[in-house]
Amino acid sequence: MPPAPAGPHGAGMVRTAGPRPRLLVLRALGLGDLLAGVPALRGIRRAHPGHHIVLALPPALTEAALATGTVDEVLPAEAPDRGVPSLEHWPGPAPSLAIDLHGNGPESRDALAALRPGRLLAFAHPGQEPRRPADWRPDEHERERWCRFLRAYGIPADPDDVRLPAPDAPSPAPGAVVVHPGAEAAARRWPAERYADTVRRLRSAGHRVVLTGGPKEDGLVLDVAARAALPAGDVLRGGLPFGALSALVAHAALVVSGDTGPAHLAVAHGTPSVTLFGPVPPHLWGPPPSPRHRALWHPGPPGDPHGTAPDPQLLRITADEVTGAALALLRSGPPSAPTRKGDDDRVPPVPSARP
Repeated sequence: MPPAPAGPHGAGMVRTAGPRPRLLVLRALGLGDLLAGVPALRGIRRAHPGHHIVLALPPALTEAALATGTVDEVLPAEAPDRGVPSLEHWPGPAPSLAIDLHGNGPESRDALAALRPGRLLAFAHPGQEPRRPADWRPDEHERERWCRFLRAYGIPADPDDVRLPAPDAPSPAPGAVVVHPGAEAAARRWPAERYADTVRRLRSAGHRVVLTGGPKEDGLVLDVAARAALPAGDVLRGGLPFGALSALVAHAALVVSGDTGPAHLAVAHGTPSVTLFGPVPPHLWGPPPSPRHRALWHPGPPGDPHGTAPDPQLLRITADEVTGAALALLRSGPPSAPTRKGDDDRVPPVPSARP
């Protein structure tokens, strides 16, 4: 069913689903977190095809959440600094099942428990679940973590099940190299002058380059564009709506960015990518092993992914490294044969999220 009209708590407010039992998933984080959670959400969808699945996350991600094909509706929910939001605006009867994909602490578990669901699955054991939950492993890839968590509760989920179909909307710049210099936190933002250097070199090699940024990143995008002398028509300001961003990435020649949403979107669409890592290593948040994707990282002590200054490991990546990796991928083109299921051009079928 289509998203509900905007209500007092924002767009996509969940509606009562009639006789279908309702299942609530909490993952109220960012776009990259949503996309990294797709394998887990897909496992939940397959395991519960008769449920009306509701995902609690920020309302700005409603379009992206519905585009995954794994949920029926969105419950708008967000809190500052990636905190745990209140779910008190959940309408109607309690969900028959609630699943905490938000974190491993009692705060997210308790937010779901307050709704008195028939069953609650969480890393933080609620005390009523007969199965013992999986142990939290800090040195584990995000996709594998949540799939392993679900498997502990008898829900099969494949961490390589990452692909999404290309959107029907046309790309605003088909075949271009997409460079996204922004990130939610300064710790994951490579310097603007290095992005500009990379853009200049890619254009000198004959490639069209377009810049994108989030809704609050026009200053950064314009700074990079000015340094690189990029034409105004190749500067996509204001933060693209998800459908346009998804189409742009799906039909791009390459995506260059830090560890942020567009990097995960490139993985979801099988678009070649160069991703710059700093405070968090790629073995925790990077793409699946694939000739399509290059993860650049200099080993060192772990940093704060939400820090207020560029991470020292990120600053060790040079423009030569980024440009070299980008040109190598552009020269090779897309691989003729995928090496992992996550890279297969065929998107696996998912049971419909609609009755």
